[in-house]
Amino acid sequence: MKRMTGMLTKINELVASSTSFLVTTHESPDGDAVGSSLALANYLRELGKDVTVHICDPVPEIYAFLPLAGDVTTALPQRDYDVCFVLDVGEFRRAGAQVAAAAGRVGTFVNLDHHKTRDEFGRFNLIDPSAASTAVLVYRLIKEAGHEVSFATALCIYVATITDTGSFRYSNANPEAFAVAGEMIAKGVNAWDVAAQLYESQPRQRLELLSHALQTLTFSDCGKFASLTVTLDMYAKTGTDAELTDGFINYPRSVRGVEVAIFFRQLSPTAYKVGFRSKGAVDVSRLAEGFGGGGHHNAAGCVVEGPIEDVREKVFAHLRKAL
Repeated sequence: MKRMTGMLTKINELVASSTSFLVTTHESPDGDAVGSSLALANYLRELGKDVTVHICDPVPEIYAFLPLAGDVTTALPQRDYDVCFVLDVGEFRRAGAQVAAAAGRVGTFVNLDHHKTRDEFGRFNLIDPSAASTAVLVYRLIKEAGHEVSFATALCIYVATITDTGSFRYSNANPEAFAVAGEMIAKGVNAWDVAAQLYESQPRQRLELLSHALQTLTFSDCGKFASLTVTLDMYAKTGTDAELTDGFINYPRSVRGVEVAIFFRQLSPTAYKVGFRSKGAVDVSRLAEGFGGGGHHNAAGCVVEGPIEDVREKVFAHLRKAL
């Protein structure tokens, strides 16, 4: 705890003495990636700082209601920055090629993350796998500095935390997660408004894509793992893209007896992004590491090359051993 507090102090001292900031996160951003980045950006701007928010992929439409979401750029400006905050990135490469190319124009890198498997690539690394979301680390940073959390920042922290805990259904929904969420509601965040934005406003194309994906639902002979697949052909048929697949993995995961759910999402004719979700008995971060990926005990991912039949068999073989 003392080490964590010391790191928070050092980062806040860096913030106080710096002027220009780049805030970035990982490719294919999820709720925590977007929410934590925008929470930090709102806070820094409230301090009068010059802030650029860059994500290599566009902000998913579902998070467009968050403050500063419209200011996020996918094209990184060619300029210098005193500090670059890299949030929720287990591996630096996942921040994208533009951030890597800009490393020489950044004075100091700060790494905020809660992944179990990660790179400590920053001059300052605030990493805590016990944190329910990276946004919780942003919250800790603000509180350690003695500042109040504004409504705009609170909304971003709340969305990041509710999405990364699966609406407080996952094992990372610890007491701190509930306490932080409660404080954000006390700041004026309306839980129903957020729920309506996240879960009650999906486009019809998402359900059309899901109907195709559910036809690929498969179960292992033992019944302990199940998978779902989305292909490029499905996107073409429904006029959708990967942005609308968020949450698909929860369907096989919800089946009684299933310990691990797998989501195969086609990236190209010869590559698949493989997502894992565990109910706790299996550490899927170790499974993902076996394919060059990583993540958390109960949520992890990797990329596997090959046709879908070969990719499935490779992944299933590893799962049989794990189970």
